[in-house]
Amino acid sequence: MAERSTAIGAQLWGMFSNFEDQRVDVGDAEIFLRRGGDGPPLLLLHGYPQTHAAWHEIAPDLAADYTVVAPDLRGYGDSVGPDDPATADYANRVMAEDLVAVMDELGYEEYMVAGHDRGARVGYRFALDHPDRVRKLAVLDIVPTLETAEAMDYRYAKAMYHWLFLAQPHPVPERLIGHEPTFYVDHLIENWAAYPARLADEAVAEYHRCFEQESVVRASCEDYRAGLSVDLTHDRATREAGESIDVPVLAVWGGASGTVSFDPLAVWERWATDVRGRGLDCGHFVMEEAPEETLAELRDFL
Repeated sequence: MAERSTAIGAQLWGMFSNFEDQRVDVGDAEIFLRRGGDGPPLLLLHGYPQTHAAWHEIAPDLAADYTVVAPDLRGYGDSVGPDDPATADYANRVMAEDLVAVMDELGYEEYMVAGHDRGARVGYRFALDHPDRVRKLAVLDIVPTLETAEAMDYRYAKAMYHWLFLAQPHPVPERLIGHEPTFYVDHLIENWAAYPARLADEAVAEYHRCFEQESVVRASCEDYRAGLSVDLTHDRATREAGESIDVPVLAVWGGASGTVSFDPLAVWERWATDVRGRGLDCGHFVMEEAPEETLAELRDFL
């Protein structure tokens, strides 16, 4: 596994001042996480182009009632993935298996899961593949990957071009992003957030730091390559088998995000037996743009 810089800024440490950091070896990856609080275990999974820092606004409040575990997904942030990854190494199924191993190492057999963006995709695959582990699932600002791919007409493809760009063969997107990684992260925030200024400077600086590492850019591209290949295969198999998520599901989305192209609750009702949720006054980055509303939804649900 590749070496990874861990120059986490002092300001970010302040966001998680009552959390401890830990690394867990899961075989072909090493997962970095922060853990804090006391109570039932709650696993928080971040999205793209972020790290566990995306939860900084609400994780400390959740830690008042739960044992919060906030990892970086394999290859993202300060987690490390395979040195020369294949796309299959970044399938949602594989990343969910990482987290089973992490939670086993921490001593948790059952837990609640909340995921945003890519983390929510890992989360729903987690609930499908490991129904004995997940007690409740919150999915923030997504619909299932297969639903997104099948609905992608030219209008949606233009708005969501990054799905197609990042899935291009290595090393094309990596080279282009690597030329100005900070610019690319800022471009995504400006385009996906309804209120970009609400993202804390400290958190954005953390996203910048991580995307300046070639291995993070590579891992994130492999994640999207998996999203338009092996993840679709797994989703189709789930649908063809008539399988569903049988634990309670909370779906929350940004009212100004691309997710409103769908009727999110109606879509999730095709994949889960018990669904609730609503849109919030924000864009894609719901935990950072609308932290109080997101926290309230999670508290009510959990």
